[in-house]
Amino acid sequence: MADQMPAVNAEFGDRPTIEFPADEAPKGLKAVELVEGDGPMVRRGDTVTVNYHGVVWGGEEPFDSSFDRHQPASFGIGVGQVIKGWDQTVPGHNVGSRLVVSIPPEYGYGSRGVPQAGIAGDDTLVFVIDIISTR
Repeated sequence: MADQMPAVNAEFGDRPTIEFPADEAPKGLKAVELVEGDGPMVRRGDTVTVNYHGVVWGGEEPFDSSFDRHQPASFGIGVGQVIKGWDQTVPGHNVGSRLVVSIPPEYGYGSRGVPQAGIAGDDTLVFVIDIISTR
């Protein structure tokens, strides 16, 4: 699976760059742990603080990036406060981990997408997620 996923050439805490291996995204929801953290494990219902960088599969410019804002984001995980792809992939990983996640539309923003952010209804999203803390 890792060979179908984008290459991310940055360390935990650094703004990621993403290189896509193929024009077509892998099928389904995919997550690869690039760096395994040694902090507490994130559990459903926790409030997690992350840095993230989101691009449309094959794109270069992020549609959203807390790295670019220099401001991590905090929210409940596994409880419907974020897209399903996050709720299903972030829990179970430890603080200090870096993930790359490929999220098809049905786990992202659905068939409507988010046109104002440049996300079409059939776009697969890719997020690099650094888990900073959980409580």
